[in-house]
Amino acid sequence: MKYVILFLEFFKIGLLAIGGGMASLPFLHEMVQKYGWITEDELINMIAVSEATPGPIGTNVATYVGYTIGGVPGALIATLSEVAPSVLIITLLARWLPTWSKNKIVQGGFAAVRPAVAGLIGAVALGLARSEFLRVDGWQLGTLLQNVDWAGLGTGAVLFLLLQRYDWHPVLVIVGAAAVGIVLGL
Repeated sequence: MKYVILFLEFFKIGLLAIGGGMASLPFLHEMVQKYGWITEDELINMIAVSEATPGPIGTNVATYVGYTIGGVPGALIATLSEVAPSVLIITLLARWLPTWSKNKIVQGGFAAVRPAVAGLIGAVALGLARSEFLRVDGWQLGTLLQNVDWAGLGTGAVLFLLLQRYDWHPVLVIVGAAAVGIVLGL
């Protein structure tokens, strides 16, 4: 039964995650909460590894999650079901896309989808930041300052500022962060 659920969940992700791999994060977060197959921390690690490895992040995460949940068969099912909607849709629409791209309804649809995708990614980013920078679950103001992971928050803030100033490749950032984590024992 878990293989059927894996297929359906990753097919849904592949079908609805418009805007790339990061747009799949809300769906992955929902899957973690719904089935409990992996933890939030494991998902964050999977996303980090998927960012650092070659290939699309959505496909890499599907493979990683599928393997964690169901071994090699799970990895194959999750990966193939994640890419299947794109292959099917592109195959069906390739013939008509040049004509449709000039259609005002299609242009309006894409104009409305882009901010929605940005909002979904932002919501997941906030949730990931909360789980990464706070040692407890929640936002209680009285204990908030005591439960902040100041080293993690400081590292994230420095990286954020450096990335605003310099155009570093994501792999360089991830490898550098891993090296800092190893050296500092984080």
